[in-house]
Amino acid sequence: MSRTRDASFNEEEGSVRIFLRGRPIVLYAPSELAESYDLNKVTTPPQTRLKLEWVYPFIQPFFDITKRELANALVVLSSTAEDGEIEVQISVSYGYRGRDGRSNLYLLPTGEMVYFVAAAVVLYNVEEQSQRHYLGHTDDVKCIAIHPNKLIVASGQTAGHDRREGRSWKFNPPPDRTAPEADQWPHIRVWNSVSLHTLSVIGIGEFERSICCLSFSKADGGTLLCAVDEAPDHNISIWDWQKGERGQKITETKCSSDTVVAAEFHPLDRTCVVTCGKSHISFWTLDAGGTLYKRMGVFESRDKPKYVTCLAFTETGDVISGDSNGNVIIWGRGTNTISKLIKNVHEGSVFSVCVMKEGQIITGGGKDGRLKQYDAQFNDTGLETQVPEHLGSVRVVSEGRGSQLLVGTTKNCILIGSLEVGLSPTVLGHTDELWGLAVHPSLPQFLTAGHDRLVHLWDSMSHSVVWSKDIAEQAQSAAFSLDGSVIIVGCTSGKWLVMDSETREVYSMHTDGGEPIQVARFSPDGGFLALGSRDNNIYVYQVSEEARKYSRVGRCSGHSSFITHLDWSADSQFLQSNSGDYELLYCK
Repeated sequence: MSRTRDASFNEEEGSVRIFLRGRPIVLYAPSELAESYDLNKVTTPPQTRLKLEWVYPFIQPFFDITKRELANALVVLSSTAEDGEIEVQISVSYGYRGRDGRSNLYLLPTGEMVYFVAAAVVLYNVEEQSQRHYLGHTDDVKCIAIHPNKLIVASGQTAGHDRREGRSWKFNPPPDRTAPEADQWPHIRVWNSVSLHTLSVIGIGEFERSICCLSFSKADGGTLLCAVDEAPDHNISIWDWQKGERGQKITETKCSSDTVVAAEFHPLDRTCVVTCGKSHISFWTLDAGGTLYKRMGVFESRDKPKYVTCLAFTETGDVISGDSNGNVIIWGRGTNTISKLIKNVHEGSVFSVCVMKEGQIITGGGKDGRLKQYDAQFNDTGLETQVPEHLGSVRVVSEGRGSQLLVGTTKNCILIGSLEVGLSPTVLGHTDELWGLAVHPSLPQFLTAGHDRLVHLWDSMSHSVVWSKDIAEQAQSAAFSLDGSVIIVGCTSGKWLVMDSETREVYSMHTDGGEPIQVARFSPDGGFLALGSRDNNIYVYQVSEEARKYSRVGRCSGHSSFITHLDWSADSQFLQSNSGDYELLYCK
């Protein structure tokens, strides 16, 4: 018997014994390798390296994705070989984080939209159908800001998973703030959007949780960077981001004990910062000594909104705010008092206000899903459009090319268009946990199915949706039949659907137990379907009538925990399955 650390090889049985979280697991070596198997032998790695090709519209880094982060993120990896080394890189990211994001969608001079999904910042050229990715972050990106030169980007991330609870990291910063592990702390990265080169890494050991707001100063050409920490005190800090590779903090103070949703430098005054959030709007002044002074916005006799939800600035320097009452308020430049109130602009919250180059003001409503236009004097022009309900309500509006608008929605979609001609979806996505993924056996297509009850069929060449269907059930797993004509979708309720992959017709619905169908697999000969359930069982069906009819022929039991993975032997006679407690069982 040979042993390497905690693993041992039994030559008589041809098995390897390892430990996973203290539990012994026995794995059998393939028959053709068992006689010559050497536990100490180091095999040559494949001459392949994986490269990220596309980020599809749907949220930890991609290589450490937990259940919650997987909710809205889907990436495609491509492989290349170079110097015999394996490298995993993102090729495509299918997704946009719109449900809980603000001010997270911009257009760059390169013609690329910039937004973030999980730990990646995506630069997407719609016309060329190409993506580039900034991958310097180690965990979820929560906010971005664009420098006045439109080429430099700042992005802020949350803490690593093992540092999200408690405050110990702030009082015990990493011994070496330049070490790779220090990047697990929440921090800001400033980078060049053309070269994707990191210019500065700011705030390691200085922030408590996530960076929720970022803004470059405008009036001085972007020498300063404002950041708000998503900690209980929501501290606001001002940085000289060009001082060395780590920047220099000029000042820091408590912003608000309540939620802060936006922070913006005044475009005409480098000493003025405006923040807003739950029950407040604050006007900050940075004095010559580097101290921040705050004046709270005065609502006087007017109804104080529960949330001030967004900020913008007019050409003359007045501050525009939208709020949860559906109102838009104009605050005179240099004051903390209201100069004009426009009531009931939207039903529900005003989530975004965008001032166009020509002076028009576009507002976006959360509940009513409308976009409305006002002129520079805040007169309603009567020009408006509606975002279709199935695409979500408006979350962010930003200026595109010419009169075009970029609109991010609460259902993780990005729309492009104008009020005159309407909006068209450019990025579609899921809005809840995404677990079902299946690749078409012969066409460049794949299927996704999520807890949002949506099933999407994607074209991997055009990176677009072929069709979508609401199945009225939370989906957990998916599989294509051998010829790709039929789709199986397993649901969290224990139900599973048989669907036509072209027409979306549901041929039949079945139920096995009351727990989620974790995994579905057709046998290599197409004669059987195996369904692994969270009730610890595998249900086996005989397949007939071109994969449209299913007759249950057995149930494989024996696992003491839920099924996580399963596959068939090449001759379709045996099943191999894993469970939540790391068991590996075989069934005939």
